[in-house]
Amino acid sequence: MKNLLKFGILAAGCVLAGLLMNGASAQTKGKGPGILQKEWGQVTGGSYSTPLGKLGEKTPAPWSSTTIGAAINGKPNAGKPVTVVGEILDFSCYLQVGKHGEKHRGCAQKCFSSGQPIGLLAANGTMYMLMEEEHDPRRDGMTDFRKTAIEHAAHIMEVSGTESEHGGYKALYVQGYLKK
Repeated sequence: MKNLLKFGILAAGCVLAGLLMNGASAQTKGKGPGILQKEWGQVTGGSYSTPLGKLGEKTPAPWSSTTIGAAINGKPNAGKPVTVVGEILDFSCYLQVGKHGEKHRGCAQKCFSSGQPIGLLAANGTMYMLMEEEHDPRRDGMTDFRKTAIEHAAHIMEVSGTESEHGGYKALYVQGYLKK
């Protein structure tokens, strides 16, 4: 009887472990890596289902004329227009120590002001680096997306732009922030 009980407990444990492993892989399969420090990064400005606002212009073509003009042989790397909902965060602090959300808003704003990279954290944990799309104006300081990012640090926003990816790095290039 004792051996039967031990076998039953062992079998139940194996079934439970299998369910947990299958659940974990089904949860992350094709859905991104998950969000770091979820319990620490509470966001008060918007939610993934109801973003606080919209950033970037939706465009029919992935790249602007200045990007095409700056590209080697007039052919920029592959990109596609997308819209992603995510938290505007300090790419550097998030990857290094997992900080995001309202508790990190002030630090993110200081980091953005100091030139640190701006990130977008999607609900599934996918990270995008956010940059102005227009190549020459961006290079020449004629865009002001960074100012908008400072205002919306730690807010969940709907961001439209051109997605480009290489070697596991994802970027979202936003249009519509040329200085007037």
